[in-house]
This record gives sequence, structure tokens and C-alpha cells, in this order.
Amino acid sequence: MVLFSLLQRLFAIASLAVFAIAVWLLWSWYDADHVAETLGLAEPPNARLWWGAGLMAVSLLGRIPVLMLLGRGEATALARRAEGVAIPGADGAVLHVEMEGAKKGPILLFTHGWGLSARIWAEARADLGARFGLVFWDLPGLGRSGRPTAGYSIEGFAEDLHAVIDSLPEDRPIILVGHSIGGMTVQAFCARHPELLNRRVAAIVLENTTHTNPLETMIFSRVFRPLQSVVELACKLDMVLSPALWALNWQAWLSGSTHLAARLTAFGARPTREQLDRTARLITKNSPAVQARGVLAMLHWSVTDELPRIDVPALVFVGGRDLITRDHAGEAIAAALPQARLVRVEAAGHMGPVEKAGFYNEQIGDFAEFVGLLRSRAPAVSRRSFLSPDADLAPPGRPDGDPEDRDGPILGMRPSARPI
Repeated sequence: MVLFSLLQRLFAIASLAVFAIAVWLLWSWYDADHVAETLGLAEPPNARLWWGAGLMAVSLLGRIPVLMLLGRGEATALARRAEGVAIPGADGAVLHVEMEGAKKGPILLFTHGWGLSARIWAEARADLGARFGLVFWDLPGLGRSGRPTAGYSIEGFAEDLHAVIDSLPEDRPIILVGHSIGGMTVQAFCARHPELLNRRVAAIVLENTTHTNPLETMIFSRVFRPLQSVVELACKLDMVLSPALWALNWQAWLSGSTHLAARLTAFGARPTREQLDRTARLITKNSPAVQARGVLAMLHWSVTDELPRIDVPALVFVGGRDLITRDHAGEAIAAALPQARLVRVEAAGHMGPVEKAGFYNEQIGDFAEFVGLLRSRAPAVSRRSFLSPDADLAPPGRPDGDPEDRDGPILGMRPSARPI
């Protein structure tokens, strides 16, 4: 998020400069034409008019050619909102929660990345709704959720997630799916509420996320980590200048500057035009002040030491081209969690769940069905593990002295799904 924010701001300033030059050219042409008409002089050349009009068109309509160049023209799932309910959050926010999909069986509960909203999950709604119950919610201060009264923190988001879970039917197992800060929120929830794991919460899915301060796990981390105080100062400045920045961001969206920043930093492969525009639009709609407060919350968070105690089946996605959260962050998470399977998607950037949605959702669907199979089997003498290579999934206890008698997950087996 820090990398995108930096690039977005630089491109937005450049876009504003183009707009200002266009205004100056048009005004200077008008002024010269007015003077010539008043004094009966020859009409001035129209070069400034055409240059000004061209630059103004770039400033206000540049989004269209940028999308044509940077995105694919393929049809994608419809980005929509379902009818939602208001849930009181733990930190004072009123949370917007939407539930759809299958009426029975497991529920997939999705938590989006920072600066976005539940509208980003268009592909997941289309791919998984026929097989599973789907729940989407907006993080506090984003989308249709209200702002918290207790401030912004990952721990606060985790308690809000707890409130959403408590609002769901108790007879249906829940699989938590979190992307980016959503994955951080899921990890924080699991660390704070281990008593709910393997009971209320059947499994977790972590998509392109980190376990610590994102400055530690982004590209150029050696440059940005010593500059954390500067990043924090910039975030505080964003809070003060939020109204002006919001207007600046919309002008950058119109010019296509935000789309260019998103394409360079958030996508590893060429997304569809709708996917690129959806991502850019959601980031633009949300308050710069709220986004700055969320970034500050991320800079002072870590769950690294608690990972070995999050003992629940976990699917961990990493993107081979993710610049915002480098793949070693997900690899560290998968190595530390007792029951984690790593899935590497070589062509995916940070927005892998969108640009490679077909593969992500296929893996999530298979994982959810596998977890359901595990839960349906009778208890075994030894503790079953998501990583067990045995055909019966929950092998019975071995005779005393047998070296194959193990009371825990087989940590050496960490199969990966195929890269794409």
C-alpha cells in the first residue's frame, strides 16, 4: 500500500500539472484573442488553443485510452453489492455485511485489502456462490462501513471480524479468507481467539499478505524501512489535507494516472479493463484520511511470534510478481503455521485474487471441500492434520514404538499447488 500510495501521489501531481498547463494555455489564448478583437489586431495563432484543449482532454478523459492500453477487453464478473445488514463493530464502527450464496454448508467469510471494499470480490461471488455460503464485509471507514470511534488498529479490525462471525449461523463452519490487510486481520483474529479455531472457524485462507510491518516485506524494503518516520509523517499530513487530496485523487482517476499506478504496483499480469478500473475507482472513492490511518496501523503491527500457535488448516497464496508484499512474507507464514499449504502463483501481483481469480477461487473451493471432508470424519486417535500425506486423512494411532506414530502435523510435507 505504501508503494502504491507513493506512486499514485507522484502521478497525481503530474496529472495536476498537466491540468494546470492546459488551463494556462486556454486562458492565454482567450486573453490574446480578446485583446486582438478589442484593438482590431490580427487574430493570434490557434496553437495554444489546440495544445490546451488536447492537454485538458488528457486531464479529464485520459482514463479511457489508458484503460485501452493497459487492460484486456475480456468480459469479467459483474462488480456488484448484495443487500447488506448493519452489524455493531467492536471498535464503535457500524459494519456493512453482505451474505449470499448457498444456504447450507460452509461459509466463506471474505475480508478485503486496505483502500478497497467488498465490491472487489466480484469474481469470488460468481465462482463460489453456487457451492458455498459467501459473506463479505467492509472494513471500518471503507465502503459502506462507518468509521470507528476507538481509532484504527489491526487488533480492532480483528475484533470487528469477531463481531461479524458472531452474527453468522452457528451451525455452519466458517472459513476466513483475507487479502492483504484482510489477511493480517485474519491472523490477528486467530492469535487473539485460538479457542474458536477448529470449532467455529474451520480453516483460513491468506492471500498475498504479510505477518509484520509491511515496510519489512515490500520491494525496496531496505530503502523504505529506515524511512518509516518519514512515511508516518506523510500519513499524518494526508489526514490534514484529506479534502484536497480527495479532489486530487479524483482528477488523477479521470486522467488515468491512478490506473497507471495500480497497473505498475498492484498487478503482475495484464488485468481486464474492468478489473483495473474497479481497483482504481475503489481506492479513489475512499477517504485519504482513513487510508492514511490504516497505513499507520499496519506500520506498528506484527503477529510473527504468534504464528506457531495458529493451529488450523491454512491455505497461503503468494504472488511471484507481488511488489507490495514480497513472496517471502507468505513463505514465512506458511513455514510457521502448523497446518499450512503454500500456493505460489508466479504471474500474480498483489491483486492476484482479482487478476488470477479463476485459479485462486478454484484452489479455495477445493480447499473448502477438503476441510469439510476432514470435519465429517470420525475422530481419530492421533490429531488429524491438513498436511497429512496419508490416504485416510486422519490416520489411526500406531503400535507403541512405531516410529510412524506421530501426534501432530507432518511439518516436512508442505505441498504446493502448481504455479501459473
